[in-house]
Amino acid sequence: MPTAAPISVELSHWGVIRARGADAASFLHGQLTQDVLHLPPTEARLAGYCSVKGRLLASFVMCRPSADEVLLACHASVLPATLKRLSMFVMRAKCQLSDATAEFELVGLAGEPARDAVGPLPIWGRAEQQGAACIRLPDASGQVRALRLAECGQGAELNPAADAAGLAAWHWLEVESAVAVIEAATVDQFVPQMLNFELIGAVNFQKGCYPGQEVVARSQYRGTAKRRTFLFECDEPTSAGQEVFDARDASQPAGMVVNAAGSVAAQAAGSRCLALIEVKLSALDDAALHLGAADGAALKRCAMPYEVPIEPADSGIAS
Repeated sequence: MPTAAPISVELSHWGVIRARGADAASFLHGQLTQDVLHLPPTEARLAGYCSVKGRLLASFVMCRPSADEVLLACHASVLPATLKRLSMFVMRAKCQLSDATAEFELVGLAGEPARDAVGPLPIWGRAEQQGAACIRLPDASGQVRALRLAECGQGAELNPAADAAGLAAWHWLEVESAVAVIEAATVDQFVPQMLNFELIGAVNFQKGCYPGQEVVARSQYRGTAKRRTFLFECDEPTSAGQEVFDARDASQPAGMVVNAAGSVAAQAAGSRCLALIEVKLSALDDAALHLGAADGAALKRCAMPYEVPIEPADSGIAS
C-alpha cells in the first residue's frame, strides 16, 4: 500500500464531454446505463456507455450542474470515439455535444485536500466550492478521494501539481478503489457485470432502454456472473488490455487487465504493479493465474474494497 500522502494533481489522462440543451438529460438517459433524468445537482453517478452487444465503450463520472447541462468525465483515450458515436444518435434532440476538456481543470485530490474539498459529503456526493464542482469518489488506502472540476478562468485557483510522482500515486489509488475505468485498450471487451458495475451502482435496472440494455439485463437475471473483476499484485509492469492465463489451461486467456498502476506508487507499496483484472471465476486461483502467458509473472489476489460474489454458476455472463 502506498504511503498515505496528500495529493492534488492535474488529471491529464481524463477528459470531459459536455452535453447542453433542453434534451441533454433525456438524450443521455436513453444512451447510458445510469438514470440521468433524475440526477440531482447534489450527486454524481458512475455510468457506462455500451454497444448494442452490451459491451462497454466508455465509462463516466457523470454530473448534472443544471437542468440543461450534463458533464461526462472519462478516460481521455476513449473520448474522441465516444463523442463521435454519441453525436451520431442525437438526431433531432435539442442537445449539443462537445469535447470540453480544454475548458475545464480536472484535479484529483486525496487525503487532506480531498477532505477540505468535500467535507461531510457521502461517496458520489457533489458540491460547489469556490466556483468548482467537487465530487467525492470511493476511498482508497484509507484516504478520502475527490474529483474537482472547474471551468478554466473561473473559481478559485486550484494550483494542482503536474509531477509524475503525484500522478502515479493517484493512478494507484484509482486502481485500488476497484472502480474500473474503460480505456482505449479495453473498449468493447466487457459487459458491465464483468467489471462489477452493478455491484457499485453504475447500472440502473429500472431506467428503461439504452444500447445493449437487453444483454445487460439478461446477464443480470440469468444467474450469478461467470466473470468478475478483482485486484491483483504483480512483480512485473502491467498495462490495460494485457491477457491473463490460467497455468492449468494455457489454450486460451482466462481474463484481461482492466486498469493498472505502477512506477513510483508501486515502489512505495513494495510491489511493482497493482492491477484490476477481469477473470473467469473458474480460474480464480492465486497459484494459477499469470500475466501474458501460462508461464508469465504470477498474480497475487488482493482484498477488494467491496464484496464480490465469487460462486461460479452454470448460467450468467458468457465466457
